[in-house]
Amino acid sequence: MKSTLDLNWTGKMSFEADMGGHKVVLDADPSVGGDDKGVRPKPLMLLSLAGCTGMDVVSILRKMRVEVEDFKIRVEADMTEEHPKHYSHMHVIYIFKGKNLPMDKIEKAVNLSDEKYCGVSAVYRKALKLTHEIRIEE
Repeated sequence: MKSTLDLNWTGKMSFEADMGGHKVVLDADPSVGGDDKGVRPKPLMLLSLAGCTGMDVVSILRKMRVEVEDFKIRVEADMTEEHPKHYSHMHVIYIFKGKNLPMDKIEKAVNLSDEKYCGVSAVYRKALKLTHEIRIEE
């Protein structure tokens, strides 16, 4: 299966893409010639990881009939100092809210996403250290 993306330059440091009918704008900080009209490219890597694993976990927990009040994902990343600057480590924090949540099922859902289903984490793991933790809030 092949995927294609067209990214169109819109002036200065700004680019725009249509992704499945959704407009995505990239731009740089004014200090490097941009107008701050959009997101930066590298943080989208964090969003891709969070979205991929988040959708997996929600889907798996539904199948397990686990209901949570709230679910958030935080991704913390360490950036190298030297060029080409890139992420050397990403740490995913899964934050669940609910009463009497079954930790064994939550751990299983997170591990299945991490080890089997999330294609983003599979690729990232080849290039950087990837870790995770689970937090439960009542």
